[in-house]
Amino acid sequence: MSDRHGMDFSSHYTRMSFDMEQHMGQLNRITQDPEVMGGKACIRGMRVTVGMVVEQIGAGHSLEEILVDYPYLEREDLMQALRYAAWRADEREVMLATA
Repeated sequence: MSDRHGMDFSSHYTRMSFDMEQHMGQLNRITQDPEVMGGKACIRGMRVTVGMVVEQIGAGHSLEEILVDYPYLEREDLMQALRYAAWRADEREVMLATA
């Protein structure tokens, strides 16, 4: 696929899909289910969202504090939540030309 300037985007989309698959393979603790928290990204199907973890860290709480407050979470849960948030923040939208 190319745009009106002759730029080929097909390899970009392939690379983006590959990157997503590579990251998602490393994010096996991040789940999304329409029946849990409205489909938001959660940790291991629990009602703990990635957003909640990022908010806690943004508010100045350490990983250790979060683990004490949520004893059913594991350190790897928090690390994957942060990797997922970083991956989503790094996404970009590509505007397609309209016909």
